[in-house]
Amino acid sequence: MFTVLVKLRWFFKEYKWRYLIALTLLILLNFVEVAPPALIGHLIDAMNQGTLTSRSLMDTVFIYVVLIVISYVFGFTWQYQLFGGANVLARRLRTQLMTHFLAMTPTFFEKNRTGDLMARATNDLDAVSQTAGFGILTLIDSTTFSATILLTMAVLTSWKLTLVSLLPMPIISFLMTRYGKVVHERFIKAQYAFGKMNDRVLESIAGIRVLRAFVQEHAEERRFAATTEDVFQKNVSVARIDSLFEPTIKILVGIMYLIGLGYGAYLIFQSQMTLGGLTAFNVYLGMLIWPMLAIGELINTMQRGNASLDRVTETLSYKADVPDAEAPVAVGIPQEIAFHHLTFRYPLSSEDNLIDVTLTVTRGQTLGIVGRTGSGKSTFIRQLLREYAPAREGELTISGVAIDKIAYKELHGWLGYVPQESMLFSRSVEANLRFGAPDASDDEISQALEKASFTKDVALLPDGLQTLVGERGISLSGGQKQRIALARALVVDPEILILDDAMSAVDARTEAHIVDSIKSTRTGRTTWIATHRLSAIAHADHIIVLDKGRIIEQGTHESLMQQGGWYYEQYTRQQLEDDSTQDELFAEVRE
Repeated sequence: MFTVLVKLRWFFKEYKWRYLIALTLLILLNFVEVAPPALIGHLIDAMNQGTLTSRSLMDTVFIYVVLIVISYVFGFTWQYQLFGGANVLARRLRTQLMTHFLAMTPTFFEKNRTGDLMARATNDLDAVSQTAGFGILTLIDSTTFSATILLTMAVLTSWKLTLVSLLPMPIISFLMTRYGKVVHERFIKAQYAFGKMNDRVLESIAGIRVLRAFVQEHAEERRFAATTEDVFQKNVSVARIDSLFEPTIKILVGIMYLIGLGYGAYLIFQSQMTLGGLTAFNVYLGMLIWPMLAIGELINTMQRGNASLDRVTETLSYKADVPDAEAPVAVGIPQEIAFHHLTFRYPLSSEDNLIDVTLTVTRGQTLGIVGRTGSGKSTFIRQLLREYAPAREGELTISGVAIDKIAYKELHGWLGYVPQESMLFSRSVEANLRFGAPDASDDEISQALEKASFTKDVALLPDGLQTLVGERGISLSGGQKQRIALARALVVDPEILILDDAMSAVDARTEAHIVDSIKSTRTGRTTWIATHRLSAIAHADHIIVLDKGRIIEQGTHESLMQQGGWYYEQYTRQQLEDDSTQDELFAEVRE
């Protein structure tokens, strides 16, 4: 049960003074709180015996007031230190999780659902935080406070009565242990169900347009209702066990009361105990109710915290699939990017996704990457992004240095990456543009917008650059999102610009304007363009054609056209389609 505290010893050690102050005051407060019943018992005996004087009454009241003041000061201080420490732990773990998520590569997110990761960063962290705060409180109250009360009962009232009253204690211990094990098992299942529900919500929100387009709103409601019902039932199963703790303890404490009253009355008749002593004993029994309840709360909190900490630790202990270079080699400016017979396979793939790729791209060149769907264009680009473990065979070097020997910070500092699925943050257009270059000037922002052919669109937005784009840019069209993402990369003015089918949602005329802008402004810098529209890379210095992970054709636009292969056939077909489309447009205009 207390293994969670052992697992958190690093935190308690780091904040030892905070917890030492809290625990010391909690323990001292135990002795302060057991004093009032003794004072009350003394007053009752003095009144019963007729020895109570105004002086002794005033002294007792004064002592009682002092105890109240001490109790207030001690109580405020220990709560601030203890529960403040719990909040510090939550902040530390939340920061560690976020840092860990940012360091992870796609493989990690392929293995873990987003909803489950969110559950670990919220509900599980709350449970762990409760352990470091409320859990410590219940631990002290269920041990030292109860021990202080029992010792006071035995010494100041009657050890016989105290011993007899404790007969139900073994039953409490047995039942609490059984309940705790069941809580641990059921709580883990409830947390996994909560993570699954989070994932369902995220998918529904992200795919709301698709749901509406296929008229699946009611079907999704039914599916989500089934998911929430599963979460509800699993949490109800936890609540059933939770609800047994307090009634069980109250019943057994009630039995202790009956034993105390019955046997206490007998001791009074036998002149082995005074009426004031029995009154004080009953007050102590009343004070013992919370420590007994604290035993149940302790087991409950510790089991929940242990289950949640295991889930958080499991996430944090996941080793990076692509670790940063241990002894990085500084490159400076990437003069040459070279693939040397590189063969690559995704972790979950059963066959090679890139096969024997050999290519050299020098600084300042524009590389065109084409091929049919699934040919390996994005896979080829991801080698430079270093999102996956090193290639099975061969290697990728930059200025003669293997890519896994280059620090992530330096490598990613060269890159400006624009994927086909443009990711915009729920901020303003300007905030998205400044994401990679917060200090960019207004002039640099304007130039990037012009290059991305988005200047006219800004004027049409409700609040211009301050327009909020919504979740993942949901308020914008696909073409607008792509152009904002492109402008965001151009603001950084990267050494290597990578466009992975980044203009698929824009029309041919807009694409031609963007390509011309990039061509004229990126002299001396490297550009990679992967696309299905071959006119976008006709100007490239070198073009490769991929098919099933292999380079089947390569060269300039002119040389590839002379080869008469796949590139020639595809380019000719697209030109004919474009001409046909233009003829139709002209015909419509004449009509």
